Amino acid sequence: MSLLLTLARANRLANYRLLAAVATLPDAEFHAPRTSFFPSLALTLNHLLNVDHYYLAALYGDAAMCHVWASYVPAATVTELAARQDDSDRRLIDFCACLKAGDEERIVAFDRGAGIEAGPREPLGRVLAHLFMHQTHHRGQAHAMLAGTAVEPPQLDDFILLGDCVHREADMAALGWAEPV
Repeated sequence: MSLLLTLARANRLANYRLLAAVATLPDAEFHAPRTSFFPSLALTLNHLLNVDHYYLAALYGDAAMCHVWASYVPAATVTELAARQDDSDRRLIDFCACLKAGDEERIVAFDRGAGIEAGPREPLGRVLAHLFMHQTHHRGQAHAMLAGTAVEPPQLDDFILLGDCVHREADMAALGWAEPV
């Protein structure tokens, strides 16, 4: 399960870096129309957080996951979004930190609108793989949108390899982390 925990921590680090860069934009630039699936940084990053909330509800067995999805109120500012994303990222890390051998086969039930009994069921390992891929996909879109501004997009992919540790020391210290021995 340490790989899933590493991926959850990499997710938090990437969100931390991306949102710190986006926070240097004027508010109008955060909401400005851009070319992508969701046509602004605000819409893209709020979508990412809403999906995170929905999947976390499913992972934690919250039968109200459809309500979690439908009641999402988009963050109006980067500061608000960053705080809410960090809370979500911490919940995902906490979830992954508690996983035991064999948990990746545990079944996660989803409610896609017709009730949890009628919804799909997926192995936890596949759910987490999908969630990490979804996060990477939309962060990549936001990264590309950020490249169309005066703000340089941050490095987002140097968390996994031990040899890249020098590139993440300051950010890990800011998050209160130390490199595993």
